[in-house]
Amino acid sequence: MALETIRDQPRAVELLRRALAGERVAHAYAFIGPPGSGRMTTARAFGQELLAGPAAQHPDLHVVTPTPPESNPKGARAIRIGAIRELERQAALRPVLGGRRVFIVDEAERMTGESPQAFLKFLEEPPAGTVVILILPGVRAVPATVISRCQIVRFVAREDGRAAASVGEALALLQAARSEGAPGLFRRTDRLDRERAETLVDGCWLLCRDLLLTRAGAPPALLHDVGDAEALADEAARWTDRALLGAIEACRHVREILINNVTPRLAVETVIGRLLTPAA
Repeated sequence: MALETIRDQPRAVELLRRALAGERVAHAYAFIGPPGSGRMTTARAFGQELLAGPAAQHPDLHVVTPTPPESNPKGARAIRIGAIRELERQAALRPVLGGRRVFIVDEAERMTGESPQAFLKFLEEPPAGTVVILILPGVRAVPATVISRCQIVRFVAREDGRAAASVGEALALLQAARSEGAPGLFRRTDRLDRERAETLVDGCWLLCRDLLLTRAGAPPALLHDVGDAEALADEAARWTDRALLGAIEACRHVREILINNVTPRLAVETVIGRLLTPAA
């Protein structure tokens, strides 16, 4: 079984195995966890089990990913309404090889504009034999109405990848704030506790360090999250070395005041706000 290759997420794997064994597969899942925790790898393995064939080559497995605007290849990546309409079109077709179609929506928190509402309507009346898997950093990353229609599968940070996870999460939060503005940032920082805020601020700090290394041409192996090297390169192009050093100092200052009585949400929003102005 493909799920047997997933070694470090036993609870998630067991939940999915029980669903398969009992033929109680939900029509929609939300794989919740930090970047680097194996959400996409597990989604593909689950898809392979559902389709009874290699997921990487199966014509009934479709992956939706954020893309930049067609008019601006360097613009913010997002899942726009066109991608949701294409998902709906594909789901309406008869499966090529079996009785199911599997759709994996990577970085589903990047749905913007009309996309969340259109996706919600799709989840309310999905075609028979359709299984959708959302890859998300947290349950508040998309509207509650979307999450309520998904079975949640939680992933924990790998012991050897917590720094990488914090960097990936900081980058995802920054990109979401840039593409969605204040409402998107407020939604993702709602009800933060102090420990969580500290992790995010530390992730921003380490993100700036990785951006400096990227600008210096350092090999990807020196980065905290090698898998994010391409996204880091895109982000690093927005900065100067001087601006990054200033952002690191801002992270240090916010981390210090967070020790006192500063509201965790305010601390995180201050840091992200600073990172949204690379030229400052």
